[in-house]
Amino acid sequence: MTEISKEYFAMQDLGRETMDYVRSIVKPGMNLRQLRAECEEYMLSRGADSFWWCGVGAFMFSGDETAVSVVPESGYEAADKLIGSDDIITIDLSPQRQGVWGDFARTLILEDGKLVRDIKDIKNEEWRGGLFMEELLHETLLDIAGEDMTFEELHGRIDALAEEKGYRNLDCLGNFGHSIERRDEDRIYSEKGNVCKLSSVSMFTFEPHISLPGSKYGFKKEDIYYFKDGRLKRM
Repeated sequence: MTEISKEYFAMQDLGRETMDYVRSIVKPGMNLRQLRAECEEYMLSRGADSFWWCGVGAFMFSGDETAVSVVPESGYEAADKLIGSDDIITIDLSPQRQGVWGDFARTLILEDGKLVRDIKDIKNEEWRGGLFMEELLHETLLDIAGEDMTFEELHGRIDALAEEKGYRNLDCLGNFGHSIERRDEDRIYSEKGNVCKLSSVSMFTFEPHISLPGSKYGFKKEDIYYFKDGRLKRM
């Protein structure tokens, strides 16, 4: 397989650094639109030249909007709402430089007016459980994924595990991620019916968007993965 350009690592690192920046500034009373603007300004000032996903650098949702899954469109606006002292916020970042993508998402938790940095310290049982479930799904991906596994097989294994643990897939298209490409329309997905092997693409995202049945809260964690020497690695 062709060696992955260091530019992809740079863009993914930028997404990671931007999320760290968000953690340093997010606070109760901040408007989601302000937070989105600060995220995008941060990425553009540190190497991104544009945003590959519908021209939006930071999709963000809080509270009961975290369980909503929609196909994004150009012209997206974050909700005009304030972050609460006890709140759940999902942020999905899509920096780009010269056609090279980054793709990074996390769900953040605020309690008693402060960001909770360690999952085990989250007081809200549902929120804590949801983020631990995201960790389990990503760990499982690393354990089970092989170069000959198909995207359909991966989807089935992850979907079954989530269901076994009492969670449902919220993605409106039913997938758990996509390949990293140069053009949005060239992406293939971790979904039923996709018999392409994981190793048929140079990189792919894993981004389960899950919730408990009937809950108004959703959880998401997204990273990019690739194979090196036959083993799956997180970028």
